Amino acid sequence: MRSDGKLVTDVTAMYRLFPYITPERNDSQNMINISCDYNAVHDYVNKKRKEGIKLSHMSVVLAAYVRTVSQHPFLNRFVVNCKVYAHNTLTTAMVVLRPGDKNETMGKIKFDLNDTIFDVDQRLVKYVEENAQADSNNSLDKLMKALLAVPGLVRFAIWLFKKLDKLGLLPKAIMDASPFHESMVFTNLASIKTNYIYHHIYNFGTCNAILAMGNTVDKPRIVKGEQKLVKEIPFGLVMDERIGSGYEFAMAFADLKNYLEHPELLENPPEELKYDFPFPTLSSRFPTKQQIKEAKKAEKAKK
Repeated sequence: MRSDGKLVTDVTAMYRLFPYITPERNDSQNMINISCDYNAVHDYVNKKRKEGIKLSHMSVVLAAYVRTVSQHPFLNRFVVNCKVYAHNTLTTAMVVLRPGDKNETMGKIKFDLNDTIFDVDQRLVKYVEENAQADSNNSLDKLMKALLAVPGLVRFAIWLFKKLDKLGLLPKAIMDASPFHESMVFTNLASIKTNYIYHHIYNFGTCNAILAMGNTVDKPRIVKGEQKLVKEIPFGLVMDERIGSGYEFAMAFADLKNYLEHPELLENPPEELKYDFPFPTLSSRFPTKQQIKEAKKAEKAKK
């Protein structure tokens, strides 16, 4: 039994057999380009800022993905040693650039399936604040320093980690520090003025998806019968096809695009959660849209 997930037993015969045919993730990675209307995201972020609520474009993207997983639980599955598991957390790994020497680090943000866009934003802000300091030292930094401290240790340690991971025996402390054990990796390439890429997923670990956001692009669209140039945010998404069917992926991607272009749908928790196994609930850090409205009414009443 793995400490980071539970075995999924209700998969179809095809998807139970598929991992034996393509045992590695690079055998089974599929790539797709997804885009959304930039103005839909930008206008929403500006609207919230006028209301006194600071949100970022990245918060909208991550909140849309979290909400999509809450409705399509197969997205949080992974395959190890030809078996299909469901993560028992929802985590996103992300690189953070540190000031000064431009040194970078990588850590993980833990989300809850009930998270609103406000919760996601607060978790993201806290993560960046904790990891962006020049003198910060997270668990990955400590692990890398330990591996490099002894000559010749790296090769043996990585070989051992891979063996233990396949057997489900890799210590939880190493999985928590590892940048290869999470639900998804997100990279904001637009922040360094770079186009999106299709970033390969790794054979080691449990990450089944890498989402890369790139520079905005102008694309022709038919709007009310007329062709217009619309500014879009492009994403390159690479996923492990062994975790779900083509139909499931298509429905999930359609929902993801809808959430990106209608972020107001993310202001309250989902009406229903769908999952392979119940998640440990995390505390929310921000009130819901309704609670914000009630607080404003109460403040006006006092005046």
